[in-house]
Amino acid sequence: MEPRDDARLIEQTTRREELLRGRFLHVLRDTVRLPDGGSDTREFVVHPGAVMVVPLLDDGRLVLERQYRHPMGRVMIEFPAGKLDPGEDAWTCGRRELREETGYVAREWARAGVLHPVISYSTEFIEIWFARGLALQQRQLDAGEFLEVFSASLDELLAWCRDGLVTDAKTLSAALWLQNLRSGAWSLQWQASPDAVQPG
Repeated sequence: MEPRDDARLIEQTTRREELLRGRFLHVLRDTVRLPDGGSDTREFVVHPGAVMVVPLLDDGRLVLERQYRHPMGRVMIEFPAGKLDPGEDAWTCGRRELREETGYVAREWARAGVLHPVISYSTEFIEIWFARGLALQQRQLDAGEFLEVFSASLDELLAWCRDGLVTDAKTLSAALWLQNLRSGAWSLQWQASPDAVQPG
């Protein structure tokens, strides 16, 4: 895309109020000056960011999870993911979440990119990482965390996306990546994990 002048689109914050500071979420209300000189308010959630892991088994199947999501009131099919701890880098977060939620550790990792799942009302970003060379160890779920781990083929996942069984934004983004990797249109740069299990 060619460079564009964004000045005529950008809003300037003139006032900020804190509406909520919870255990997990931080909600703000900004008063903004619009590009035409008018004024409006923007309420949004400040989020620390997260990492999603797309774990690839040696037979080509994918490691997925089924987890109840209270705001949706339903069990969702997702790839493993979790929020960044303070000061934590994304790769460390991805390795931690994969081990805690699924019990797997990976020999190799590749960063695919970043997605912003709710750009109209949250600062949340999710880094997308792929993991392969998986070895199963012990899960370490957080207290109060309940989920089922299972495997599926890419074709099964794509069918679930098509049929509306998978509606989670990050998992849909991963499906796009997986389609383009399979076709050869996109590629990944793999790197060895610093905590990989070495063959004995």
